[in-house]
Amino acid sequence: MGNRQMFQNTIQIRANATTVERCFTELELMHRWLNPALHCEPVGETWSTALGSQSRFIVQIPLWQPTLNSTVIDREPGLIVWEFEGFFRGRDRWECIPTDTGTELLNRFEFEVPNPIVRFGFNTFAARLTQQDMAAQLQRLKQVAERL
Repeated sequence: MGNRQMFQNTIQIRANATTVERCFTELELMHRWLNPALHCEPVGETWSTALGSQSRFIVQIPLWQPTLNSTVIDREPGLIVWEFEGFFRGRDRWECIPTDTGTELLNRFEFEVPNPIVRFGFNTFAARLTQQDMAAQLQRLKQVAERL
């Protein structure tokens, strides 16, 4: 991947790792903290985060709904890595690290935008917003986890 980029955020959550993990593996909980413009759905009958399971992330924007098709490529307790293809290619890693006061959640989004025109548009108009949105999503996830 020649034009690889990485955005990484961490947040401290006052909840155990099992509770935090539920927030990024259970679809109903995910939709409480995901950006409202982002819709996630299973490929097939049911939602799963088991190794090899597939899902689709759709960005709800007027006139165009870019889609990322993703597959779970790494799965352990407290860890999931989605690999995706679409207007982005890369991986989205979610990892719970237990601490004395709860859980540190790490989210690492590594990607490239293969199309040079889309890449230019993303880097010019959306990269900073994407980074800000990732941090805001972690704040919303923290609120959901701490309320469970």
